[in-house]
Order: sequence, then C-alpha cells, then structure tokens
Amino acid sequence: MTSSSNEKPSIIRTERGLTISGTRITLYDVMDYVKAQYPSKFIRSLFNLSHEQINVALAYIELNRDEVEVEYQIVLQEAEELRQYYEEENRQLIARLAAKAPLPGMETAWKKLQAQKAKHRAQLESQA
Repeated sequence: MTSSSNEKPSIIRTERGLTISGTRITLYDVMDYVKAQYPSKFIRSLFNLSHEQINVALAYIELNRDEVEVEYQIVLQEAEELRQYYEEENRQLIARLAAKAPLPGMETAWKKLQAQKAKHRAQLESQA
C-alpha cells in the first residue's frame, strides 16, 4: 500500500520493526525477496510501493546491511519458533480432521486431493 501523504518516504522503527513510512511493510518483508535476488521492480509491484519507497528501502538495507541482517535473522528465528509452536499445538486437531471421511458426494474430489498431497509429499522428500 502506498503512502497518500506528500511526505518523503523514510525508514522508521515501529512495534513491527524497521518499516517503510506510510506503510505496514517492514524491511524484513523486503529482505525475503532481496535475499532471493528478485529485481527491485518485482518487489516494488509485489508490495505496491512507489519508486521512491522501494529505493529508500533498498538504500537503507545496503547502507545498514549488518544491522538489518541481524534483525532479519531474529525475525526469521521468531517466525520459525511460532511455526513450530502452532504445528505442535494443532497436531492433534489436524490428525483428527485428516482421519474424517469425506462428505457424501465428495469422494472423487477427496481422492484427487489425496493424490495431490502424496505427489507434493514425494516432491518434498526428493528435494531433501
């Protein structure tokens, strides 16, 4: 979401971390794509940023690479811890739902879904 004010974009610290002013987009969101070597034009369009906003974000990352990298690693670690927590919390619920029989009339769709899941699981295992 782009800023509607006439203020020049900058990087500010909010409760979410380093953020592009006038948006809810953090530098850590941008870093995911910078690390994956996506072009700035793609990142800009993905987050609906102006040229000036993406340029400010990328310049800040470049000028403060060490600081941003440290915070980015913390954000990644916290996200992984949350993922593991919720996976464990929901393990029984997911198992219970997976064991349920398909609704009447949905058997064919259920079989297709199970086949897709098996194919996806096999792809993941072959990459590991």
